[in-house]
Amino acid sequence: MNAGRRVPFGRSVLALAALVSASCVLAAGQDAVPHAVRAVDEQRAALIEPMLEDYCSRCHNDFDKVAGLSVADLKASDIAAGRNAESWEKILRRVAAGEMPPHSKKQPDPALRADFVNWLDEGRAQFVTAHPDPGAAPVRRLNRREYANAVRDLLGVEGDFAAALPPDNSGFGFDNIADVLSVSPTLVERYVAVAGKAARMATGLVPKRDFVTTWQVAKDGSVMNSGIPAFNDRAGPELPLASRGGTAVRYVARWDGVFDIAVWLNSNTNNESDRLPEDRFSLRIPMKAGVHRVAVSLRRQTWPDEMVQVVRNTTDYVPLPLEKPADLPLDVWVDGARAGTLTVPAFRVHPRYSQHNFPRDVLQLDVAGPFDPGGQARPAVFTCQPRRAAEEMACARRIIASLARRAWRGPVRDAELAPLLKIYADERVGGGFDSGVAAAIEALLVSPRFLFVVETPPPAGLSGGAYRVSDLDLAGRLALFLWSSIPDDGLLRLAQQGKLHLPVVLDAEIARMLADRRAEALTENFAGQWLYLRNLDQQRPDITEFPQFDVPLRAAMATETRMFFAHVLSANRPVTDFIRADYTFLNERLARHYGIEGVRGPAFRKVSLPQGTPRGGLLGQASILTVTSYGNRTSVVKRGKWILDNLLASPPPPPPADVPALKAEHDGKKLTAREQLELHRANPACASCHQRMDPLGFALENFDGVGAWRTQDAGQVIDAGAVLADGTAFSGFAGLQQILLDRREEFARAFTERLMTYALGRGLGPQDMPAVRSIARDAAKDDWRVRTIIRGIITSPGFTMRRVPVPASLARADSSSGAGR
Repeated sequence: MNAGRRVPFGRSVLALAALVSASCVLAAGQDAVPHAVRAVDEQRAALIEPMLEDYCSRCHNDFDKVAGLSVADLKASDIAAGRNAESWEKILRRVAAGEMPPHSKKQPDPALRADFVNWLDEGRAQFVTAHPDPGAAPVRRLNRREYANAVRDLLGVEGDFAAALPPDNSGFGFDNIADVLSVSPTLVERYVAVAGKAARMATGLVPKRDFVTTWQVAKDGSVMNSGIPAFNDRAGPELPLASRGGTAVRYVARWDGVFDIAVWLNSNTNNESDRLPEDRFSLRIPMKAGVHRVAVSLRRQTWPDEMVQVVRNTTDYVPLPLEKPADLPLDVWVDGARAGTLTVPAFRVHPRYSQHNFPRDVLQLDVAGPFDPGGQARPAVFTCQPRRAAEEMACARRIIASLARRAWRGPVRDAELAPLLKIYADERVGGGFDSGVAAAIEALLVSPRFLFVVETPPPAGLSGGAYRVSDLDLAGRLALFLWSSIPDDGLLRLAQQGKLHLPVVLDAEIARMLADRRAEALTENFAGQWLYLRNLDQQRPDITEFPQFDVPLRAAMATETRMFFAHVLSANRPVTDFIRADYTFLNERLARHYGIEGVRGPAFRKVSLPQGTPRGGLLGQASILTVTSYGNRTSVVKRGKWILDNLLASPPPPPPADVPALKAEHDGKKLTAREQLELHRANPACASCHQRMDPLGFALENFDGVGAWRTQDAGQVIDAGAVLADGTAFSGFAGLQQILLDRREEFARAFTERLMTYALGRGLGPQDMPAVRSIARDAAKDDWRVRTIIRGIITSPGFTMRRVPVPASLARADSSSGAGR
């Protein structure tokens, strides 16, 4: 059959099915219906398989196998039988996106393409509905952030527990993937050390000796041997309005006592890493045991619009101040109240030199103590207090059982509790009641049921099938997804009552959990990895190329994107806001970088963007534009690949090993990014991938390597126009936003894929893709609301069900019998 004369097979199949069914039923009754189905299958095969032959087999055959795909053995009957699911899902994704067949090749009729996509989508959905497969659910370890959050929520103590554990490996873009969370003896030792520290903190068994806690204030490097830059600006929203410089930190005093608040000031020398006694100033103050906010700041000395002049040194001449340093007040704040004021010189005076290039500022803050320690409030972990020795075991049991229920995410039997009580009793003999409880808590924090996500065994007799997980397991999955932690009492209570899976109850719990402060973990851990925000600290823009880039700007970039994502989540905004929005979150430093007026001060606030402003959405945010650039220039390729990876879930194949570097010059002339890539694409091996990436990256060329707007590159006016592989022309940032909005269904599926990968802790397989498409369609009916996607993931088979592995003996028997057929 000639492809150009073929009618759309979807309508043909439906018409044939209706005619055959009617005639068979009239002639032979209901028993003839299966014959009609077989006839439909035969008609599908007559249309689909020739289509694959006509449009796909030239590249995707057993010999060439382009992109690892061959259609030689694919049959229409595969869909109903669930065979070759991975290959069919690849075909569906690329054909639906209009990427296959390649635009340079013969194309099927649009109606034929649409019917093919619909048939394949519906067929895959029908199969997975009839044969649910939630995928593998391997036992996995808590990663270090999840472990730290779980300890915090279980014991009510806060410490930098995550930093005390080694970084976790990543897979599929996230560090909570079961397959990469390995365990080694060294790692177990680190967990034991952290567990011991947390147990002592929770029970108040920390020593009364004094110790020093140090915070380095993030600063830029020394500029031209003249010191670290410091400015006449308020350093943060937690510091007083009339202040400049300084820092604010969260400090936990373990005992009542007096503490030394010490600051180390800048010296305006070429080596600010030295800490010399003349730069240290301290104040001793009393504090009660508990959590405090400690801050230090100087006072603004000039009119708010006036910046302090910066004097640069040279290698031959160091400008010296003409007058002696003035005395400056440096205020020390505890919990928002001024605890005292230090007097510091306006600049360093040394027997050999003195310099006054930058205002005095704080480089480091130390809190030392407690000195003369007193008491402390009874730790919250002690929910009972024995009055005599005979009551101690009962009280210990009550404390440990309550903690074990939370830590192990469900009821605890006496036999399971017995080892912890034995540890308590053994330690109690030599150390007393509190020491016994601390030892039991330490053991609890390194127990397999706490360190690993261990779910309820499957029902007896079930082999190779899928079953709905218990409410307790559902509670554990919810807490890991939305909080990166363990369930709280409310979640466990509903789970134990068997109510959590009920739709009304589950919806209410999802809303409650997303409104809780612990949901910030979704921003930090999901958005931080999805959007590459964790990479921002490793970016080192060249200060010669981008002199405006500094530490405050870097911090502001990250804050904007975090607040933007958190707002979309908390306000249940459409996910299309990630593509285009008429608002963002700015402080004065970032607004100045963007050229937006009317934003004053270091505090971030929601800002409505004037019409025509080239911001709004993720691609207008400096954090994204910076992590997708090189240190000294933009990268069309990195930006285009980032869009394909993260916004369209359609990554290009990895580049070959011998890809040559781009040429910055040609015949003595500096080349723009477009000219460099045109030379690069002259190689046919490179062109196939770059025709997908480069147009997307070109549209962002008006943003420089740190996200500032520009109109020229290499002395030439920037051309931000682009043409997609299908011939669609567009121009610049606004044009790219419209292209992505026109593909909002594809973006919604991509976002769902990323979020579901994070939620399930594994890579997605072909069995998950029908659920992804269904969730995206449901979101479309609700104006693309983000919580509709979250709820869809939580109610999907992959989240609510578990697959029972086929026993090895049966698997071998099936394999043997298959080999004999």
